[in-house]
Amino acid sequence: MFKEAVYHRPKNNFAYAYNEKTLHIRLRTKKDDLEIVSLIHGDPYDWKDKEWKYETSPMKKVGTTELYDYWFIAITPDFRRLRYAFLLRDQNEQTIYTEKGFYDEPPTEDVAPYFCFPFINPEDVFTAPAWVQDTVWYEIFPERFANGDPSINPKGTLDWGSTDPTPTNFFGGDFEGVIQHIDYLVKLGITGIYFTPIFKATSNHKYDTIDYMEIDPQFGDKETFKRLVEVCHQNGIRVMLDAVFNHSGFNFPPFQDVLKNGELSPYKDWFYIHEFPIVTEPIPSYDTFGFTYTMPKLNTAHPAVRDYLLEVGRYWVREFNIDGWRLDVANEVSHDFWRAFRKEVKGINPDVYILGEIWHDAMPWLQGDQFDAVMNYPYTNAAIQFFAKNAITAEEFIYKTTEAMLMYPANATQVIFNLLGSHDTPRILTECNNNKEIVKQLYAFLLSSSGAPCIYYGDEISMNGEMDPGCRECMRWDESKQDRNMFQFISSLITLRKTVPAFGNKGTIDFIKAEGSLVMYKKTFEEQTILFAFNNSAKPLHVAIPSDYSIRQYLYVDQPVKDKIKSTEFTLEPHGLVIGEC
Repeated sequence: MFKEAVYHRPKNNFAYAYNEKTLHIRLRTKKDDLEIVSLIHGDPYDWKDKEWKYETSPMKKVGTTELYDYWFIAITPDFRRLRYAFLLRDQNEQTIYTEKGFYDEPPTEDVAPYFCFPFINPEDVFTAPAWVQDTVWYEIFPERFANGDPSINPKGTLDWGSTDPTPTNFFGGDFEGVIQHIDYLVKLGITGIYFTPIFKATSNHKYDTIDYMEIDPQFGDKETFKRLVEVCHQNGIRVMLDAVFNHSGFNFPPFQDVLKNGELSPYKDWFYIHEFPIVTEPIPSYDTFGFTYTMPKLNTAHPAVRDYLLEVGRYWVREFNIDGWRLDVANEVSHDFWRAFRKEVKGINPDVYILGEIWHDAMPWLQGDQFDAVMNYPYTNAAIQFFAKNAITAEEFIYKTTEAMLMYPANATQVIFNLLGSHDTPRILTECNNNKEIVKQLYAFLLSSSGAPCIYYGDEISMNGEMDPGCRECMRWDESKQDRNMFQFISSLITLRKTVPAFGNKGTIDFIKAEGSLVMYKKTFEEQTILFAFNNSAKPLHVAIPSDYSIRQYLYVDQPVKDKIKSTEFTLEPHGLVIGEC
């Protein structure tokens, strides 16, 4: 037994309250090292004849990575408190793993060696908005989605789609354009819109905010935005706004005052100024986003800055009934500020979704006191590396995906923001070297995964484009230039997610095969099992279904002659996909 690999801590993603009665407990062990893992558990105050009373419950292996196995159990303590240890067994030995180390037998004379979950306090339970689990998001870059009101075009606006996007050109996208195309989003199956920033700014991307309390006039006014939110809600679509609290724009009035008045400015402490007079090049004399002098970093510890930004968070929820905040560069803002932000925003509407932009392991932000979720880039990267780039093996894809799925408590994973691309990445069709069959595989994986999937505008009609600014092309509204086959394919997957419980967030995923170009997994909910098979190669692949499964109904198959497919074996086309109900 490789004891050095055994790991648990009674907190974070290894032990947490899933709800007010249930604890989730995980254990990590060396890959393929143990045959049986059980949880020894009991109430710390339950004694008889001077011996602690406990019971033993089997744990289930729920995931395997390159180096480790992960075991899981859900426990409902009678009195919401628990002492516990792990019984580990391989072919040769048995041991008890406790907080104080390894024992030959479970200690019964003292509970001190055991791991401790002192009490499930309801106010400590990580609670994310339940509606997010059933949401399919659609990211809109407002300047490039649709021009519905040319009368408010900014100076120098170009004809829609008349040239390639650049970092500085404008095409006049606005709120009215979104309102006019709500039916399109409803037909696709969208139930949530994530807007990149809409606040007053000089750029076309609006991440250089001038006024957080005003809408950029090129998009419309507050009445138009209020109408947009109402139209969305009437059509079953939630609305999430993007806020940049890490830094402001160069033309933010407090920063302009600092530039003008230097050390005499009442706003000098709103920013991190290293020295006066201020210089912008070659390296700014103040903290910025990256080294971009036009984006000075805000001092969110300063009381006035804090008050201003917290009111921003409250204002758009209170006055416009928005449903969520996506928070840009969230990992560079203090935890203390985010704790205050959550308290203030949830105080107005507990059902608001708070999403942080964090590209790495975000456990410190997902403990129930800050964000509901983060953008799940580890998941994205694994999928693209395997399907689009063929840079990792099928086994490595499963390992990396498993790591992403177990990185956080289930409370967060069920509402995590899953995506294939965004305004910050190349479009997914471009990543796939314009192979639409690979794109279909990726969307099948995305829309059958736990979490909240997001589609970047235009990807559903096979738009392509390199990294910014190429990925920010004008939406193509001429149907002759749209890939309607891709639209229908994605729409059908969204329908499956909504109507087949095991397909979507209710289903539990188990990987079955990963060999060569084949990946196969199942999703189960109650008595329902859905089988997924992917061929990640340019050659046909004959697949034999494991003996435990037999497909009785095909939900999707990429072969035109369905009656040639047997219930226990089939041939996957190049980069092909089969989804069947067992």
